[in-house]
Amino acid sequence: MVKFGIEFVPRDAYWRIVYYTIESEKSGFDHVWITDHYNNRNVYVMLTLISNYTNSIKLGTGVTNPYVCNPVFTATAIASLAEVAPNRVVCGIGAGDYVTLSAIGLKFEKPLAYVKEAVEIIRTLTSGETVNLDGDVFKIRGARLNYKSPSKIPVYIGAQGPAMLRLAGEIGDGVLINASHPKDLKEAVARIREGVSKANRRVEDLDIAAYTSFSIAEEEAKAIEAAIPVVAFIVGGSPNVVLEKHGIDIEKAQAIKDALVQGKFGRAFKNVTSDMIEAFSIAGTPKQCIDKIEQVLETGVTQFVVGSPIGLDVIKSIRMIGEKIIPVF
Repeated sequence: MVKFGIEFVPRDAYWRIVYYTIESEKSGFDHVWITDHYNNRNVYVMLTLISNYTNSIKLGTGVTNPYVCNPVFTATAIASLAEVAPNRVVCGIGAGDYVTLSAIGLKFEKPLAYVKEAVEIIRTLTSGETVNLDGDVFKIRGARLNYKSPSKIPVYIGAQGPAMLRLAGEIGDGVLINASHPKDLKEAVARIREGVSKANRRVEDLDIAAYTSFSIAEEEAKAIEAAIPVVAFIVGGSPNVVLEKHGIDIEKAQAIKDALVQGKFGRAFKNVTSDMIEAFSIAGTPKQCIDKIEQVLETGVTQFVVGSPIGLDVIKSIRMIGEKIIPVF
């Protein structure tokens, strides 16, 4: 049976995110993923608050990174959260966002080494063991927590490029694939399987999650309206090779990128085409969304994550998914 996750960006007030998650749990979601960016509210504060108002939904960082946050601190935070909510905590970690890292003076370098070593550090510390690591990027001698997680904390690796997807297949308990289109997801799952094979693992032991841009409404036009801003930023951050794979007009995409850089968001949003919506989001009526989710699941995905924007009215959209989407699967 497929699992359903939902992503929230804590740019909103803490009480709103908690309210959204309470409704998500009532609606049948299995996981909540809270994004981790320095300019939003703190992910661990948000997850701790959520844990106090929910009973069963899994709590995940979606995703943290080892550049802004040293994995020793991540281990401390995630193990503490696991004490508050035993058997409910998962750690999502990825290489981070080049643009965001650059803005705060951090170099985006050796992403595979950063992620691989961070996973080792987090697993070792949260299990109560001592870390001695002379790695390519982390040098740690005799580090140990004064406590350990009361339960094993699964580590999900956020991955998009081929090498990171293979690494996720090698060492991850789960994978968060930042994509919405079956074509992209099928290719990603193939790379994950390569990593699984290399490590002599079973792909069935991994939770492979499609971390989608999702928007639902009773009317298709309203669902698309909500998706346009998110898709504009996805297009703005996509290399030409990705755009060309989906038949996206490069000139129109460049116009969006230029407008976003200049802060002219209205102009950027007006340049979003139906091809872009189709390539980089799942947007439509409940029936249309069900059809698209079925295509996603055929790629080998085992968790479907409903990501931003969810819909024009978030609460109505959450309830609609709970009533009309999740029961189908």
